[in-house]
Amino acid sequence: MKAVIPAAGMGIRFLPMTKDQPKEMLPVVHKPTIQYVVEEAVAAGITDILIITGRGKRSIEDHFDRSFELECALEKNGRERELAEIMRIANMADIHFVRQKSPRGLGDAVLLARQHVGNEPFAVMLGDTINLSAVPVVRQLMDVQGERGGSVIAVEPVAPNKVQDYGIISGKRISDRLYAIDDLVEKPLPENAPSNLGITGTYVLSPRIFECIERTPPGRDGEIQLTDALRLLQKEEPLYGLQFEGTRYDIGDKLGWLKTTMRLALEDPELGPPLREYLSDFIAEREG
Repeated sequence: MKAVIPAAGMGIRFLPMTKDQPKEMLPVVHKPTIQYVVEEAVAAGITDILIITGRGKRSIEDHFDRSFELECALEKNGRERELAEIMRIANMADIHFVRQKSPRGLGDAVLLARQHVGNEPFAVMLGDTINLSAVPVVRQLMDVQGERGGSVIAVEPVAPNKVQDYGIISGKRISDRLYAIDDLVEKPLPENAPSNLGITGTYVLSPRIFECIERTPPGRDGEIQLTDALRLLQKEEPLYGLQFEGTRYDIGDKLGWLKTTMRLALEDPELGPPLREYLSDFIAEREG
């Protein structure tokens, strides 16, 4: 299976940090956000990855490419660990790139993958969403799709005050964590939401989604929403929602990015102990 990683958004909520760098390249502890996404795909057995970029996203391509000058410098200075890591990043998958020439929404970005994907099911993994789990979240979706066919999207319960930030599914529970979806609503008001299960940004989709995207009219701001295309897809073939096992880290805004960075830094064996000590001293000083 191939994976498609849309990473063409302008990162407006992160300005001015994202004026000259993609939000997907914002660091989370030791590496940029999008590297976590690529590593999840590779851990799931996916080695053919298409990243959808846009203007000003060249640093994403450079990150996953070879850097001969840096490699030579590291080798010359005996930095074997660092050299091994950047070589691993450059060689862990066959990564391809295509540009979304204008910001026309997530649905339009996915449509750009049609020629690369062909007529097979494929994964879509948002370039600014970090999943950490024993079994990769995308692998969990792949397994369901392999057993049942159709398309599968990752969902999780969201707080009532966050419902209007998500696409929300309506459906019938068919097993402990699996739902047969009968409708999807994009960012409803809490009182109008059909459930509290929000779409979290990881999908395994049938190639029929491309035809549905082509039939989806632009919505707000002239963008083609993937959720609207999924509503069309649901009428033609099975669509499932999987409440996945694992933790999703939301870095859609500055506060979410800071919380994610802090959580993962505290769990890091190298940085965690001194960071805990610093925070303890900092809190004591503030309270004193």
